[in-house]
Amino acid sequence: MGSFGKTSWQSLLFVFIQFFSLAMIGLTGPLIPDSSLLLVIELMGLGLGLWAVATMRVGHFNITPEPLQWSKLVSKGPYQLIRHPMYLALLLTTLPLVIADFSLIRLGFWVTLLIDLVFKMGYEEGLLEERFPGYSQYIESTARIIPGIY
Repeated sequence: MGSFGKTSWQSLLFVFIQFFSLAMIGLTGPLIPDSSLLLVIELMGLGLGLWAVATMRVGHFNITPEPLQWSKLVSKGPYQLIRHPMYLALLLTTLPLVIADFSLIRLGFWVTLLIDLVFKMGYEEGLLEERFPGYSQYIESTARIIPGIY
């Protein structure tokens, strides 16, 4: 794993792939789906992301997987059920965009984002277990992103 407070090349690669995938999804089609159902799902994703940020508090999360020096383990709000609500928010926000203006290239960017986030979650959880003694117990009581499934 990485050392505390140091950003690894793996972290930078995860973030690059994440932002590249998000940018390509956004640049290859409309940002607002014309289907009411898809718009509701997109807004739910945005709402979940805002709830997660508000729960953790702005300035207390890091875009790379390494926990900040002043980070604390958060287990309230959406973090009571899922360990990575911001990643789920990204997936919920972007999937309706891909469906609404479907193309294989957009689907490819979304699948790339999904795979990147799965690997990023695993890497991040290893770092969080090193940093927070109670993280192993937290893992046992929560899902990664979908309660009851994953």
